[in-house]
Amino acid sequence: MSSIVYFASARATRWDYKYSLIGKLEELIKRLDFSQRIAADEYVAVKTHFGSQGGHRIVRPIFLRKIVEGVKAVGGKPFVTDTTRIMGWDYLEVANQEGINPMSVGAPVLLADGLFGYDSMPVQAGPILGQINVASAIYDAPAMVVVTHCKGHIQSGFGGAIKNIAMGGVSGRHRSGDWKQARGHLHATGEMDMVRHLELCTLCLQCYHVCPTGAVLFDGENISFDEDNCWRCGRCARVCPEGAIEPGGTRENFQRALAEAAQAVLSTFEPGKVLYFSFVLEVQPECDCMPLADTPVVQDQGILASADIVAIEQAAYDLINKAAPLPQSLAADKGLRQGDRILAEALGVDGQEHIDAAAELGLGSQEYELVEVKEKGDS
Repeated sequence: MSSIVYFASARATRWDYKYSLIGKLEELIKRLDFSQRIAADEYVAVKTHFGSQGGHRIVRPIFLRKIVEGVKAVGGKPFVTDTTRIMGWDYLEVANQEGINPMSVGAPVLLADGLFGYDSMPVQAGPILGQINVASAIYDAPAMVVVTHCKGHIQSGFGGAIKNIAMGGVSGRHRSGDWKQARGHLHATGEMDMVRHLELCTLCLQCYHVCPTGAVLFDGENISFDEDNCWRCGRCARVCPEGAIEPGGTRENFQRALAEAAQAVLSTFEPGKVLYFSFVLEVQPECDCMPLADTPVVQDQGILASADIVAIEQAAYDLINKAAPLPQSLAADKGLRQGDRILAEALGVDGQEHIDAAAELGLGSQEYELVEVKEKGDS
């Protein structure tokens, strides 16, 4: 059975607010009918990505504010949240630099796993993960609105709604110090740990500069690693041009683990209490957690909205794959043309794998009906 996915095109050809993307977002909010999902005085997690020092293409504060206002309009109490990607104080400062703060979005801005990344609750996951710790403020929230910037990802191939709650809904650290109890377990699945081939290292120092915890050490001559301080986030492995660092586990296990972690996060909510907005805008080839933002690989497509995580994910991925690649981008560098599977062929990893895995786990339907919203008040 197909699910409804509402779509607002990024094109705006009439000089009228109701045809603007912000105006059309208001209509998308109306179509999802928050009143049927959110009760009066319920706390509502508005889950997004706070960005990174050097990145600049996250979902913009004006869009977050409109969603916050939609939650408030039905009596909900929203808070805008993410989990620690770097040390908590620094990450909140990154959010502020990106324009995400209580003044701009109209709601509290907080870290779901706490300032130190330890606040979480264990939740049963699938056979690969076994158990994962879901960030406490997401675990305890009665409802959630998942607001996603769609982009590429060097390890999963696609960063959409599934990755947003899978990697972004679990704790960055665990009080025991065991990385297998936190986000690192997604990257180094099973019993495998990071594997390093230092004989291949050319001292390009990309791993040193990208590490969020200072676990990569350089004494002026040699690279070494502080194992106790390593979160196993895999950034060093993803940027190493020589293949000197491997994240542990297999690509197939990682893709499946994303779906399992998303299932674990969603299991903490009653059915129907989670809604999704996916912004297929400024589709850069790398994740928002990286310290840069390359040029987009395709033109802005628009905003999707749905109550089905798999349907909205499939729709977003399809939009990107059907779009024409932009010049002066990674897609152009790879010689891609319209009709090619843009992100998969540009990155060498197919995000369809974790979308298929999520569907197999019963998180939603890959069959969808795309319903276009052309203006505010378009009923």
